[in-house]
Amino acid sequence: MNIIKRLAAVLFAFSLLAIAGCASTPTQNGPGGYVDDAVITTKVKAAIVKEPNLKATEINVETFKGTVQLSGFVNTREAVERAGAVASGVEGVKAVKNDIHVK
Repeated sequence: MNIIKRLAAVLFAFSLLAIAGCASTPTQNGPGGYVDDAVITTKVKAAIVKEPNLKATEINVETFKGTVQLSGFVNTREAVERAGAVASGVEGVKAVKNDIHVK
């Protein structure tokens, strides 16, 4: 009976370590966060493609924990502002870091 308790304690400890290994950290997403960020990135890219005054090939989109980072080079200041506004309007976006520059 004592061996069974020890074995159960060891298995419990290993399961806690396994769960902790899947947790997100301030600099790295866990598995669920990675999927959520990928969905947000896809939605933002799709919204930019639908926008007639923006060229999706000029704008890069990356997402980390709901914060979208836009980068690239566009022709006008209005395009920079419009891309930020489009990204902000996407469901799930917590913040937008707009690093797009005018050519």
